[in-house]
Amino acid sequence: MLKSGKQLLKTVSASLTALTLFGLSSCSSSKVATTAHDHDSQMIVSVRDQSMLLVKKGRPTKIYPISTSKFGLGSGSGTNRTPLGKLEIAKKIGGSARSGAVFKGRRPTGEVLRPNTPGRDPIVTRIMWLRGKEQQNSNTFRRLIYIHGTPEERTIGRPASYGCIRMKSKDVIDLYRRVGVGADVSIIRGSLDRTPEGRKYYAKHGKLPHTRFLSLKY
Repeated sequence: MLKSGKQLLKTVSASLTALTLFGLSSCSSSKVATTAHDHDSQMIVSVRDQSMLLVKKGRPTKIYPISTSKFGLGSGSGTNRTPLGKLEIAKKIGGSARSGAVFKGRRPTGEVLRPNTPGRDPIVTRIMWLRGKEQQNSNTFRRLIYIHGTPEERTIGRPASYGCIRMKSKDVIDLYRRVGVGADVSIIRGSLDRTPEGRKYYAKHGKLPHTRFLSLKY
C-alpha cells in the first residue's frame, strides 16, 4: 500500500512537471509571436501622388489614397510637417475599435463619427505610430507622427494633415490587418512611378484617378 502511494505521488509529480513545462513553453511561444517584427511588409508613401503603395515580400500589392501635411515636408519640432525618409511602424493601436471610433491621447473616447462629419477632425479608427530610422527623422516618434484614420475623407488625395499620414477608415483598417510592428515605411517626395515597385504596380493596374492630374511641387 505504501509502495502504491509512493508510485501515485511520483506520477502526480511528473504530471505537474510536464504541465509546468508545457505552460512555460506556451507562454514563451506566445511572447515570441507578440513581439515578432514584420520584415515582409513595406509601405512607400508618395507625397507627389498622395498615395501609399503596400509591398509584401517584394511584390507591389495595393495602393491607398492618403493625405500628408498641408504645411509641407520636414522634421522640425512644432512645424506640423510630414517627415521624409526611412521609418518603421513602432506601435499599433486600436485593433478592435469600430470604424470611426475617436481617439484622444491614443485612447478611445467612446465616440464614433461618420465620414465627413461637419466640423470634426480628430484621429479615428486605427493608429500606427511611426519611428524614424535616420538622423534626419529621428524625432518622428516624439513628434507623434502616425498613420491614422480621419473623418475628413473628402480631403484624402491632397495635403491636409498636421504632419501625420491620413487615410480613409476602411483603408486604414485594411492596412492595419496587413502589416505588423517593425514594417518599413518610406516617405518620398516624388511619384511612385519613380520607384521600381510603383512602375511595376502602375504597369499592371494603372494609376488611381486621384493621382492622374496631380502637380504638387515638392
